[in-house]
Amino acid sequence: MATEIKVPTLGESVSEATVAQWLKGEGESVSADEPIVELETDKVTLEVNAPADGVIQKIKVQEGENVEVDAILAIFEEGATGSKPASNTKPAEKQNADGSAKAVEPKTDAQTKDVKGDTSKKSVSNADMPLSPAVRKMVDDNGLDASQIPASGKDGRILKSDVQDFIDTGGKSASKSATTVDKGPREERVRMTRLRQSIAKRLKDAQNTAALLTTFNEVDMTAVMELRKQYKDNFEKRHGIKLGFMSFFIKAAIAALKDFPAVNAEIDGDEIVYKNFYDIGVAVSTPTGLVVPVVRDADEKNFADIEGEIVDMGTRARDGKLSMDEMMGGSFTVTNGGVFGSLLSTPIINPPQSAILGMHKIQQRPMVVDGEIKARPMMYLALTYDHRIVDGKEAVSFLVRIKDAIEDPQRLLLDI
Repeated sequence: MATEIKVPTLGESVSEATVAQWLKGEGESVSADEPIVELETDKVTLEVNAPADGVIQKIKVQEGENVEVDAILAIFEEGATGSKPASNTKPAEKQNADGSAKAVEPKTDAQTKDVKGDTSKKSVSNADMPLSPAVRKMVDDNGLDASQIPASGKDGRILKSDVQDFIDTGGKSASKSATTVDKGPREERVRMTRLRQSIAKRLKDAQNTAALLTTFNEVDMTAVMELRKQYKDNFEKRHGIKLGFMSFFIKAAIAALKDFPAVNAEIDGDEIVYKNFYDIGVAVSTPTGLVVPVVRDADEKNFADIEGEIVDMGTRARDGKLSMDEMMGGSFTVTNGGVFGSLLSTPIINPPQSAILGMHKIQQRPMVVDGEIKARPMMYLALTYDHRIVDGKEAVSFLVRIKDAIEDPQRLLLDI
């Protein structure tokens, strides 16, 4: 029975996507729930799965084309049997002119050596195949040579899973240690992904619309680090999750947001919308760009709940498995550039929010403590805010409130 594979619902306010990559080809057999095509939206990359066992009869939309919700992607024949993927097929048996089977002549040693030992032909075909934007970014970020990555996709295309497998098996270090590297063309034009286009537009809109200003402070991480060291083993044993620093900063931010509600508000026309909930966005870097999944009602969750959600959403974000709803409606955002080594930065707000907290690298620095110079683990904090709604005094006081809570974490437990 022939059925239509359609573009699924993409999420709130998202009506269009781009066909990023076909994972299966026409005439190919697929199993139920097996991914057959990747779609890119302004927010995420999502996979469309096969509804049942069968065969892709006809692909209606090519890679790179835009599609709307409910558009027909392919015609699917349920229960049919088609060809296996190209990488698993056996070479066709040679035939005589009359159609009878022809004996295959044994290869000479030279021919066998050419097939087994000469990998340049396979590398060339690999390198000549165009890479999807997500695959290209993974390859470039890890300094890999695409021609050395075994491909399992249609027509020898490299998939994200192929790149990850290559890295996991040591391909990353092997490629970097190569003595001769083909530098390739001096420049390359790659179409921006929908996610990257969306990020660029939103950030520029924030700069054009909001009156952005950033205030800075620094926090002594000694108390939090000692508390974490003391309880991390028991915490992990009890909750099955590691105790990180992000939960402390989210809890501290919530305490500060309650004291300074303008930082948790947004402008809607000529009105200010004050939010009585605390949905905290956590910026996550993925191979295709920055996404901000949201921890809902974070004020009602304990440290373990927050840490667990951050780990789960971070993992699914990097795998492209987040839903649109999980990235909508945050009231405040926290971003940690310190994981990449950033010492100081000025983050840009995530519209329509009015502020964003930037965490940075923890670094030992000489500080004056009780009249003595001591080495302390210090972190710079940055709060970028919309000056149209948040005054400088509020912003500075907000950041000081976070600093006080982190330097004396018992405040978070006593709510003072």
